[in-house]
Amino acid sequence: LVLLCWHYLCSSGSSSPSTHHLIHLSLSQFHHHSMATKNANETYCTFTLASDVTAGGLPSEAEIAKDLESNDASVKKMALKAAILAMLGGETMPRILMQVIRFCINSDDKQLKKLCMLYWEVVPKYQEPTSEEILAANASGSQMTRKMLPEMLLVCNALMIDLNHPNEFVRGSMLRFLCKVKDEEILGPLVPSIKACLEHRHPYVRKNAALAVFHAHRLNPETMIPDGPEVMQDFINNETDTGARRNAFLMMFNEAEDLAIQYLARNIESVAQFGDGFCLLVLELTRRVCRRDPTQKSRFVRVLFAMLSSDQASVSYEAAWTLVSLSSAPTAVRAAAVTYTTLLNGNNDNNIKLIVLERLEDLKKKHSKILQELLMDILRALSSPNPDICRKVLEVAMDIVTSRNVKDVVGTLKREVQKTTQETDNSTEAKGAVYRSMLIQAIHSCAARFPDVAESVVHTLMDFISTDGDMQVIMFVRAIVEQYPDLRPSILSKLLNSIDEVNTNQVMCVCLWILGEYCNDADTLAEAFATIQLQLGSPPFIVHAQEKEAIEKAAIEAAEAPKMVTKNVVLSDGTYATQTVYSESKTPEVDNTPNLRKMIVSGDVFLGSLVASCLTKLCLRAEGLTDAIQLKKMTVDSLLIMCAVVKMAEVTVSAQRSSLADCQDRITLCCRALLDPKAKELLKATFLEDGKATFAAFLKTLKDKEAKETKKDEEVVPSTQPDDLIHFRQLRSMAVQGGDVDLDDGADLARATGYADSGSLLSTELSHVYQLSGFADPVYAEAFVTVHDYDIVLEILVINRTPNTLANMTVELSTMGDMKIVERPQAHTVGPLDQVTIRASIKVSSTETGHIFGTIVYEDTSTMEKGYINLNDIHMDIMDYIRPATCTDEAFRSMWAEFEWENKVAISTSIGDLLEFLNHIVTSTNMTCLTPHESEEQGSFLAANLYARSVFGEDALINVSV
Repeated sequence: LVLLCWHYLCSSGSSSPSTHHLIHLSLSQFHHHSMATKNANETYCTFTLASDVTAGGLPSEAEIAKDLESNDASVKKMALKAAILAMLGGETMPRILMQVIRFCINSDDKQLKKLCMLYWEVVPKYQEPTSEEILAANASGSQMTRKMLPEMLLVCNALMIDLNHPNEFVRGSMLRFLCKVKDEEILGPLVPSIKACLEHRHPYVRKNAALAVFHAHRLNPETMIPDGPEVMQDFINNETDTGARRNAFLMMFNEAEDLAIQYLARNIESVAQFGDGFCLLVLELTRRVCRRDPTQKSRFVRVLFAMLSSDQASVSYEAAWTLVSLSSAPTAVRAAAVTYTTLLNGNNDNNIKLIVLERLEDLKKKHSKILQELLMDILRALSSPNPDICRKVLEVAMDIVTSRNVKDVVGTLKREVQKTTQETDNSTEAKGAVYRSMLIQAIHSCAARFPDVAESVVHTLMDFISTDGDMQVIMFVRAIVEQYPDLRPSILSKLLNSIDEVNTNQVMCVCLWILGEYCNDADTLAEAFATIQLQLGSPPFIVHAQEKEAIEKAAIEAAEAPKMVTKNVVLSDGTYATQTVYSESKTPEVDNTPNLRKMIVSGDVFLGSLVASCLTKLCLRAEGLTDAIQLKKMTVDSLLIMCAVVKMAEVTVSAQRSSLADCQDRITLCCRALLDPKAKELLKATFLEDGKATFAAFLKTLKDKEAKETKKDEEVVPSTQPDDLIHFRQLRSMAVQGGDVDLDDGADLARATGYADSGSLLSTELSHVYQLSGFADPVYAEAFVTVHDYDIVLEILVINRTPNTLANMTVELSTMGDMKIVERPQAHTVGPLDQVTIRASIKVSSTETGHIFGTIVYEDTSTMEKGYINLNDIHMDIMDYIRPATCTDEAFRSMWAEFEWENKVAISTSIGDLLEFLNHIVTSTNMTCLTPHESEEQGSFLAANLYARSVFGEDALINVSV
């Protein structure tokens, strides 16, 4: 759809538009003028006019003709709009043409003039051929010559008058209209006037005249302005207006490429001053010439480097990727990369930033060393308030971090993390927990790859152990403690100082596990045991009923808003006044209870069993490191705490009550390990070594998986060998090598239509073909459905199986669900045993299963009877909108806890293998499995998390337990 904004003038003598009128034009494609006359809907373009015209139905031809005779311009405009809509609906209305010529063609109303131009575009301009002429043309095998209507001579005269009108806007509008005229008989007599407009004083007229000359010459180069390129060459040499110069160069670029190259060579120093439209044409010319003849690259490199520093973002962006496409020299790639980073940091538009980051990611695959020089400039884009841009920046940056720049990168990331703690409501850095989580992941990856920076970042991140990113921080700390033994003393000391700030149960569990596994020397053991004992407080861990009621009452009083009391009082002078008194609630007492004790008292059974396990490990590891008296005291205190935890689990009613039996067994095992020498001998190695070894194996598995994925990515990059085939653009198949540079990026239709990654086009299309009617019906119909994100395009093939002509055949569609028809099918006339393809567009607004149903309505011209055929439903599956996606385990758990509802589905299957069944579910639901499973793993139980996102940004979560 082309949106044309027509500007109207208050008077014919004014030079600036004052009234605005919007008309949507769907321009028809160029058609050959010797073709026989077709249906009006196919031959001429369609419009979307204001809905006020169609309110209450369209008037008849007689009413329109009468309204056109009115002296009121507004009545004429409404009548002319109605005539245009009626003719687009298939009505011929032969009487209206002469009425428009008589009463509208000489009007000074600018809006009426515009409507007249639209009417000239849609009105039939040729006489209908007689049956004798059709038979004679068929018998001779020659094409039938069309005869123009006599009334069109008057129309041509009116067009000539407007082309010579003293008002520049009227002239320019007429020249724009002539660019849509496809009839040589109409356009031919106007050529001298079009050429004369090239010398008009106003640039608006000249730039539209250049387009009109281009259109006329392209229509028929031999008869319509055969010297058009030479005329444009003389015109562009003397032209000073940027728009007119651009349009003239457009014609030379398409019709006389050599003249365009010569002009560019003469004015290569001034190209940057000719405007962004001209520069984009130069870039398109560069790509076209270099695609045809690669030896011409050197002629355009100079102008490409000049355009890199353009003030227009579109010009510098196009110049950068064109330069990279033409040359892989380090100088050219570096200049393009610098331009990309300048665009990334110099534009506020988020769309521009995302597009530039995509180009940088493509550049990174082949020229990562050059991007490493610009890494800090790329990281400056983290100042964007959009978290999606920050995520993309980190994805690009983390792959090009090296030992040379890792310290600078980590320093930048640490500053960004610290900024998140200083957020205010008006701060541009207020991107929330999502951004902090991304930064922590990036720092973690740097620390894992470069041990030198691990110590400097781990202490900084541990300051965020009490924020909303605490889970990621503690996971990072756990991995660093295992991978870098030299850092354990300082990390454990920092953790012991920060444990009182932990306010999340899951984070507290990880902290206790770290303390139990990695406290090895006497001083750290004693400090860890004392800290845990201090955080737990003295047993028991049960809240009595009276204490609970007092706590709840204090909380209710603190939550109550201040009460407002209003009363009337008498002042000293005898007047009345209103007095308002606020009674504030009591300030609640500050609760100094440690967080660990609060969690245990509230009924966290799992945390209680972890406390018991941690204390048991500390006591077992203290043997031989501390004296017997101290060891016995630690053992007795641990046993008392364990007994208190079991008592709490038995008495407290909480969501984890079902874990009571497991807690009792676990704590009983811990008590036996401390009290029974034989049990201690058997269990000591399990408590002290197996957990750490299992975690080390887990980290190794993650590292191997990451290395395997990195190797797979590296293998994707193709290398061109001396004996590789030469790919001709016109002959190569869809499976083009990924490394081939396609200079015609804007014309890559396969990528635009979604077939770039598909296999067989035929099999893909056949899987989306639906039969709508039966083979015995008078009209057979089938639909090819294309789902592209938010749009559904229906291509309905309708075949007339009768020996009669069917007129006004319409496919009337309706939808069920969150779908809306935005483009309804037009009426068609289908000949005997003929077929026609009808298109319809449907907009989808949510991920829901929908239905499309309808009826074919037609009129038999021989019997004059109407026929109706009910069509089969088209079922739109929800899977068409689901796309596989990935997320972190923390994000999955967070979303699972946040979402309000879940469905538990019991499945009965004949599949015997667990992994085979999991792969079957992944394939059927079009989701990604987030839980790694190896094919050699054997067992009787399997649990996995599946994740996907819809095209509307909705999240879908599945947990499979088999």
